[in-house]
Amino acid sequence: MIIGICGGSGSGKTTLLKRLSEKLAHLNPSIFSMDNYYRPIELQEKDENGEVNFDLPTALDRARLVADLRELAAGNPIEVKEYHFNAPPDKNVLITIHPSKVIIIEGLFLLHYAEVKELIDFSIFMEVDPMVQLDRRLYRDQETRGYSREAIIYQWENHVLPCFRKYLQPYEADSDFRFHNMNQMDDEFDRLMYELNMRFAAANVC
Repeated sequence: MIIGICGGSGSGKTTLLKRLSEKLAHLNPSIFSMDNYYRPIELQEKDENGEVNFDLPTALDRARLVADLRELAAGNPIEVKEYHFNAPPDKNVLITIHPSKVIIIEGLFLLHYAEVKELIDFSIFMEVDPMVQLDRRLYRDQETRGYSREAIIYQWENHVLPCFRKYLQPYEADSDFRFHNMNQMDDEFDRLMYELNMRFAAANVC
């Protein structure tokens, strides 16, 4: 069973992924992050001001991502370089992802890539107030990536929001579960686990 987590920047995808993987530890789920497929910066598209736009579907190596996911879904281990922002390509660690009855995949273009969407058995779309997303991005990118506030706001207004509206938001209604990532987080997670356990039972995953 393949579970997909989709949502905009700062929506809580990674946090939910970690919580789900801990809750499902007895199933030893495979964790597949689409972030590991970012193309080198020299291959990224730039906007009219010469700024790299990491929020386009072309930012990822789609063909390699799809091939690896299919291989994992077929029950075969895969090797992938673990992506770390600003790290030189030769410094990214090569990791092995082993197959499992449950695969959890998270990423921006989870539902936009038709080849990925068709493999997913249960999709989760993260819903959160855009201002909360921006606050989280401001904190993360200033603290861990060394971006200025001005640069973050520029990316948010010119890259993040336009790409979210074009490549992510249209698929929200198609998702199997909308996770309201605001208040009552524990209640939302319990609601999600109830839905997942029903799917597990139907698919005989235990």
